[in-house]
Amino acid sequence: MFTPRADTDPLEGRFDQLDRSGRMIARLARRPVWPVLAMVLLTAGLAWWFVLSMAGSIVELQGSARPLGPGMSLISRFLPVEPGSLAATIADLCLSADSGLILSSASFPSLAVALFVMWLAMSAAMMLPTAAPMIRTYAEIADTAAARGEPVVHPAVLTAGYMSVWALAAVGFTLVQLAIGHATGMSATGPVRGVIAGLILLCAGLYQFTSLKEACLTKCRNPFTTLFARWKTTARGVFRLGIEQGVWCLGCCWALMLIMLAVGSMNVVWMAALTLFTFLEKTGAGRVTTKAGGAIISVWGAALIWSALA
Repeated sequence: MFTPRADTDPLEGRFDQLDRSGRMIARLARRPVWPVLAMVLLTAGLAWWFVLSMAGSIVELQGSARPLGPGMSLISRFLPVEPGSLAATIADLCLSADSGLILSSASFPSLAVALFVMWLAMSAAMMLPTAAPMIRTYAEIADTAAARGEPVVHPAVLTAGYMSVWALAAVGFTLVQLAIGHATGMSATGPVRGVIAGLILLCAGLYQFTSLKEACLTKCRNPFTTLFARWKTTARGVFRLGIEQGVWCLGCCWALMLIMLAVGSMNVVWMAALTLFTFLEKTGAGRVTTKAGGAIISVWGAALIWSALA
């Protein structure tokens, strides 16, 4: 956080009273849009690379992409593989659970940590790109405030607050996956099948039609109103603002994230499809995308339930 000098031209100031790092932050904060977008793209890119590397390690260890879910066989040959990397270690831990070690007291904590890291990486890869318009809006407001000589908090603080919500959500997704795996013997890397998969899809599809979904989506589509009305000039206040935006985003997208259980938690083809769908939802002005997606997912879920019980 910084306060530009009052006797300095708001557009051309050199911030001579600050040290080197302070001057760098000040300049970024006065024209923060492109640096912030670069930071978002870099972070999301690293998350995607981690997930892709994990999927590649699983394919290499299993010798096939088929257990990872529909569509993965089409891209399996292009997945990166980094032996000995963190992604490879996490993949190995998840595969160890598929051999029946999930009930072992020694392996259960390791599996839980591995799944949490996987869900956190997935959340960053899928949600940060969709949060870019919100972060850009904050950066533009911060730019205007800095030009007027007002104190401004770096947009990274807002992003950290936003991702803290998804870190907690990753804990919840991990617990859900562990519970389903314990009840069904499901693979830690493959898709859920049968009635449970149908119920997950049906739940996610019907949620698209709820008023809570609509309220959260409205907030996500109009970040300027919330950010401007609740503008903060302290790091704590901006972090809490990021948490609020993260909660709205979670309320909008939690059911869509659960679809990954039905198609395979390491299915990067469906990850990309859901990321694109979520981005279109958040940046669109109408309700067609949301309702159409909900109808398709609901019918899909109902069909799986029918076929499993028939």
